[in-house]
Amino acid sequence: MTVSTVSPVLRVAPAAPAEAAAHFRASLAFHADVSDVAAALAAGGDPGFAVLDSRSTESWDQGHIPGAIHLPTALIPEQAAELLDKAVPVVTYCWGPGCNGATRAALALAELGYQVKEMLGGFEYWVREGFEFETWQGRERRAPDPLTAPVAGDCGC
Repeated sequence: MTVSTVSPVLRVAPAAPAEAAAHFRASLAFHADVSDVAAALAAGGDPGFAVLDSRSTESWDQGHIPGAIHLPTALIPEQAAELLDKAVPVVTYCWGPGCNGATRAALALAELGYQVKEMLGGFEYWVREGFEFETWQGRERRAPDPLTAPVAGDCGC
């Protein structure tokens, strides 16, 4: 008698293709990645969405995406209507993958009737991919981290 071992990856079988397609389609409706947001902003003109930094003022001062709107999550219920247009989708971000602040901000905005996506990677990956950011001292850019961004060209994804 042979005992077969099942890979930890396959202990739970993959979803059926139609279920997987529905899941991944839904995921794209909720998330945007840093490079897509950067490309849309760099194209010039109206990108069709607003970028919202949901972090504290101290975090904002450390650096933020140029043109982003600063609105800490706790202030969204009272200030969103003053700063955002419900007809314009909002992309939220916070520190990075280890922080769910952008998720909380997106939830707060959705509950107020805004169309919203969360930017995967947050400010951390914005900087790590080499995109320009602002501080109170002006604009900065760091060299791309080769572990998170292609060194030459685009990643092709």
